[in-house]
Amino acid sequence: MAYSEIERELFSRTSLLLGPETMEKMSVQKVIIFGIGGVGSWCAESLVRSGIRHLTIVDADTISATNVNRQIMATAGNVGQVKTEVMRRRLLEINPEAEITARNEVYTEESAYAFDLDSYDYVLDCIDSLKDKQTLILNAAASKAVFFSSMGSALKTDPTKIRVAEFWNVRGCPLGSMLRKRLRQKRTMPAKKFLCVYDEEVLANRGEAPSPEADPGLFKKAQVNGTLAHITGIFGLTLAGLVIQDIIANC
Repeated sequence: MAYSEIERELFSRTSLLLGPETMEKMSVQKVIIFGIGGVGSWCAESLVRSGIRHLTIVDADTISATNVNRQIMATAGNVGQVKTEVMRRRLLEINPEAEITARNEVYTEESAYAFDLDSYDYVLDCIDSLKDKQTLILNAAASKAVFFSSMGSALKTDPTKIRVAEFWNVRGCPLGSMLRKRLRQKRTMPAKKFLCVYDEEVLANRGEAPSPEADPGLFKKAQVNGTLAHITGIFGLTLAGLVIQDIIANC
């Protein structure tokens, strides 16, 4: 599907760099992002600004005050609103002709059947929950889609330490280590290799966690860690970059 006249104007600088063949392919790619938080929100923004026009965003949370420091759509004025709906409105302001599907759901073992991963060209994992992340990794790696995953982005301040590596080569990331351990214990391995964004830096929290009143989602988390926008943003932008690079490489 070719871009409209207004879209050609919006993405003229992208087209200047990538050329018409890549832009034509970009216009028809279908992408799904699981988790629209500190990493996923920046990823979604970058993809739509780059010319991705078929995007599904999946998250069941509402915006809390504690999201404002790192999630691109979160502001003091929209606390309490459904995260995917706020993000969808923002993305349509960037490209009103994009096809943005917002699914206010959690991806779990029980809900996985409702997602046809084979219908997407790219599946992106920005999930926090260890159990749900493991489920998505196994299902996405078994699908026809190209799969990329974000490891943990909390407890970091140095943007120069952010890296990309194949899942089994990720080092220094507690989340990556826990995932590999769980997979080995269950003797269930991903069906194909996939790249991850990660960072070996792991700092200690120096302050106190916010109260459950400030962030109602805290009760669902085993541990709360500090985060910064420039780190989560680079993680998300890097994931988007992996998608764009893959499209370029296959033109």
